[in-house]
Amino acid sequence: MNKRGEETRKHIKRCACSLFAEKGFKQVTMKDICEASQLSRGGLYCHYESTRQIFQEIIDDMTGQQDNEIAVRIKQNQSAVTILDDILYKYENEMIDSQSSLSVAIYEYFSIHDIACRNNTLYEQYLISANTWKKLMQYGIARQEFKEVDIAAVFDLIVFSYQGVRMYSKLMPIDKEIPSRIIKEIRKILVRSDGDGNNF
Repeated sequence: MNKRGEETRKHIKRCACSLFAEKGFKQVTMKDICEASQLSRGGLYCHYESTRQIFQEIIDDMTGQQDNEIAVRIKQNQSAVTILDDILYKYENEMIDSQSSLSVAIYEYFSIHDIACRNNTLYEQYLISANTWKKLMQYGIARQEFKEVDIAAVFDLIVFSYQGVRMYSKLMPIDKEIPSRIIKEIRKILVRSDGDGNNF
């Protein structure tokens, strides 16, 4: 695919992402995406066949982006605490920003029977994310920046608290202190204090 085609696909996904956040997955149509992206029907279908294809690519992009970013920063030998703080800062802002949350759309998408039964796609996304966080936590422990923790348990705490707040934020007002408290506790669980050893 040429550069122009790639840019068009990115534009489509940006427009579609806003619609999915606003309306959920089931209520968004290809016509909606045509109007939001200002593309003709033929122009849109030249790149994507369905809202499912667009949404799955958005999810894949989100997962891959975090995985690549963390891998690059580890390769650059950056501080594990700095990497963690950047991710947690992003998570906190996303938990507060209910308008851009895809949590309801994700629930709707993966609750569709044929998608849920096909290759356990959501579980695959969970495993990819778990592996990414495992690499970061192992890296932080090896550098003596993180405490020796149950990596799987800490990951579950992170992902389910994050997605839980994102989901609830679409259904009820969420006090900004809630994400802040969660982030502080996650950091407290992971990051070594001065008394625990080196704190970069």
